Amino acid sequence: MTNEPSDKQILHRTLPYNLQAEQMLLGAILINPDLLNQVVEFLKTEHFFKILHQKIYQAIIAITDKSLTPTQLAIRTILDREEDFQTSGGSEYLTKLATLAIMVINPYDYGRLIYDLAIKRNLIKIGEDIVNTAYDQAITNEASTQIEQAENNLYHLATEGFNERSFVKIANSVSDSLASINRAMKNASHVTGITTGLLDLDMKLSGFHNSDLIIIAGRPSMGKTAFAINLAINACKAMNSKANDPASKAAVGFFSLEMSSEQLANRLLSSYTAIDSASLRSGFIKEEQYNDIRKAAIALSELPFFIDDTPALTISAIRTRARRLKRKHNLAILFIDYLQLIRGSAKIENRVLEVSEITQGLKAIAKELNIPVIALSQLSRAVEQREDKKPMLSDLRESGSIEQDADIVMFLYREEYYLTRQEPTPGSEKYFDWQSKLEQIKNVTEIIVAKHRNGPIGNVRIYYDSHYSKFSNLDKLHRS
Repeated sequence: MTNEPSDKQILHRTLPYNLQAEQMLLGAILINPDLLNQVVEFLKTEHFFKILHQKIYQAIIAITDKSLTPTQLAIRTILDREEDFQTSGGSEYLTKLATLAIMVINPYDYGRLIYDLAIKRNLIKIGEDIVNTAYDQAITNEASTQIEQAENNLYHLATEGFNERSFVKIANSVSDSLASINRAMKNASHVTGITTGLLDLDMKLSGFHNSDLIIIAGRPSMGKTAFAINLAINACKAMNSKANDPASKAAVGFFSLEMSSEQLANRLLSSYTAIDSASLRSGFIKEEQYNDIRKAAIALSELPFFIDDTPALTISAIRTRARRLKRKHNLAILFIDYLQLIRGSAKIENRVLEVSEITQGLKAIAKELNIPVIALSQLSRAVEQREDKKPMLSDLRESGSIEQDADIVMFLYREEYYLTRQEPTPGSEKYFDWQSKLEQIKNVTEIIVAKHRNGPIGNVRIYYDSHYSKFSNLDKLHRS
């Protein structure tokens, strides 16, 4: 004979709750209203199972918010017209609660029990919603979307209540700030965040800092993706240079909404080996070069570097996948290539509003996961219509919210790109001047830090070799 419950037994299972715990807690607060402070941070009205208990708890909070004492008389004044209050005995029920709670020693424990049971009820509801939604065979209701929604619901449930942030005493914040300053003083490079691997840029930014949203923008062919890949690899190597234990390693996440993971890997191998990426794609390489490629592939494979090349992701999907990577692999920094390819979670016809939702979502991810989020962005064509091609904040495409939500906005500008397209007649006087100027700016990329919420703005010049998608520091001659 099987011990498994029948369908009928399953359907009639009782939801988890504890009315006595609810009564004891409410009674304890009625006797000593100061006890509300122990539970109000995490325990919400909807966590109570009995509707009447929800109303009593809500009345206590409402009275307390007005700086009044939640006496039985005050609560009765609010609830007197409630039918369930009257049928339960009215003021006599409040007296009963107070009597039951005389022996309560630690009301926090009762609050925690009520909270845990409410979470379990919500888990049951989420499970039922998953089942019911899965039965929906509508074409528009894709399974992948259902999974992301379920993960999102579970995450919100997991972070509800006890993990919420609240006010912290200034002493704690000052202590954290002093610790950060102390680390910077002891660090020869004075980089307090995650290093970019580029000396002059680190001097300007002090690295990438947790909870910051960094926008890297530029016109096509400026090298945005190559720049992001270089920053990501530099950060990954620096963070894990002394990590021997796999559990202590810090991961880098890279959402590539435009290029495939194989294309990104090709660029990384080109950068590592100084072999032209076109040669890697075509296979025109020598035997000794192939050995270098294999060594580079092994070195890259050992890094906790994760690429997601799913196209047209929503901001909700990015949030879900970033949370998962944080939970499983200790995500420390996130890159997104690029912002304009992200879809908003809701169906918003106005693209400006949609981009606003996306940038707010990216900033929220940075704060929630306490990591730097670096997003690439396109610039409007207004740059091409000016004589001076250097980008400005007003060139950010589609939305001023990009500038508003970002902590740092950087532009990539390669004067060499524009100058090569203005070649004069060979042999003319203008040609020699053009050639001389081109030589001075060859392989130089200018990073324009146009917004820096916590530091200085200004320009930084770095070296860029487009053949190998390689960004590096300029030598001393170029720095002068």
